[in-house]
Amino acid sequence: MTRVLITGAGGQLGTDCALTYADAEVIAAARADLDVGDRTAVLEMVASAKPDVVIHAGAWTAVDHCEDDPDRAFRDNALAVRHMNEACTKNDAHLVHISTDYVFDGTKADPYLEWDATNPQSVYGHAKLAGEREVAPEFTVVRTSWVCGEFGHNMVKTILGAIAKYPTLSFVDDQRGHPTFTADLAKMLRLLGDERRPGIFHVTNAGAVSWFEFTQAVLEAAGEDPGRVEPIKTTDLDPPRPAPRPENSVLDNAALRLSGVTPLRDFREPLAELVAKLTK
Repeated sequence: MTRVLITGAGGQLGTDCALTYADAEVIAAARADLDVGDRTAVLEMVASAKPDVVIHAGAWTAVDHCEDDPDRAFRDNALAVRHMNEACTKNDAHLVHISTDYVFDGTKADPYLEWDATNPQSVYGHAKLAGEREVAPEFTVVRTSWVCGEFGHNMVKTILGAIAKYPTLSFVDDQRGHPTFTADLAKMLRLLGDERRPGIFHVTNAGAVSWFEFTQAVLEAAGEDPGRVEPIKTTDLDPPRPAPRPENSVLDNAALRLSGVTPLRDFREPLAELVAKLTK
C-alpha cells in the first residue's frame, strides 16, 4: 500500500489530497502538526513516516501579508522546500511541490508555458519561485492558479456569501486566469506523484476568465442573475491590494498535454458540483 505524507493537510487542497488517497496510508500533517520551516522537524517526520510520496501543500499563501513579512514568506515558502527536498532525498520519497502562477509577471499576451521565463512581482511570488529552485530535478513542481474547493476559504465561498448580502457585486475584469478546483487538482497530484514524473507541470482546470467573468459563472451556477456583477479595474479597488497581481495568470498545461496526459476538465463542471454542495 502506498504511503503518502501530505503537508498543509488542514487546508483546502491538503484536505482533498487526503480524500484522493483514501485507499492509501495517509500521514496528514496540518500546520499544527508540522512547522515546515523547521528543518529538524521536517527531517524527523519524513524519516519516521517513511512515505513513498510527499505532497507538499504546506505554505504561507497570504499574498498581501507576505509583503509585510518577507522573512516569514521565504522561511515558509522557500527554505521549507529546501528542508523537504533534503528529507525526501534521504528517504527515497518522491516530492510533489505546489507552486503558483505568481512566479510570472503577467505581461505575456499568450498563456504561460512551463519553460517561459519567470519574473515575480510580489514577495509571495519571489518566495514561491525560490521554493521551486530548491526542488531537485528528479522531483515534481506543480504550478497552479485561482484555487477553490469545498474545504477552507476561497473565492467561490466569498462570492456566495456576498450575493446573500449585497444586491450588486464588483470584480476586476483586467486579471485573467484559470480557476482550479482542488478535487480535480488533487487527482492529478496523485498521478504525478505515483508515476514519479519529474520536472515542472502547469495544472489547472481549463477555461480562461477574468475575475468578473468567474463571478458571473458562480452566480449562474447558483441560479442567480449574473447581471448583478459589474466589472471594475484593478486600479479601482478600494483599498488597493498591497501585493501586485499578474494581469495574465493563464497557465498553458503544455507539459501534461505533450506528455499524453489528459489535462483537467473545464472549470465550469467542478464549479457546478462545488456550488451544489455549498448551497444544498
